[in-house]
Amino acid sequence: MKTNATISSLSTKKTKLLKLSKQARGTLEKVITMIESDVYCPLIIQQADSVSGLIKTVRKELLAGHLDTCVVDRIKEDKAKAVAELLKIYNLSN
Repeated sequence: MKTNATISSLSTKKTKLLKLSKQARGTLEKVITMIESDVYCPLIIQQADSVSGLIKTVRKELLAGHLDTCVVDRIKEDKAKAVAELLKIYNLSN
């Protein structure tokens, strides 16, 4: 059962994830514009690295939230499926 504190925490996490994701999207749009404008490659690479870093942070936050909330319920429902999902996520990250 989710308490008000849990719901508030989820809302805060969602807000953070949206902010990071939108920042990544904006930076990616900047990368596209820079490529179209023939900007000096190292400058584009720097922005592309920024996008990668933001996406990695989003992924890490999503995984932490999933482990903190969803996994417990999933294990109760279908342990084998929950373990398979976690292994798939783990294998994709390597």
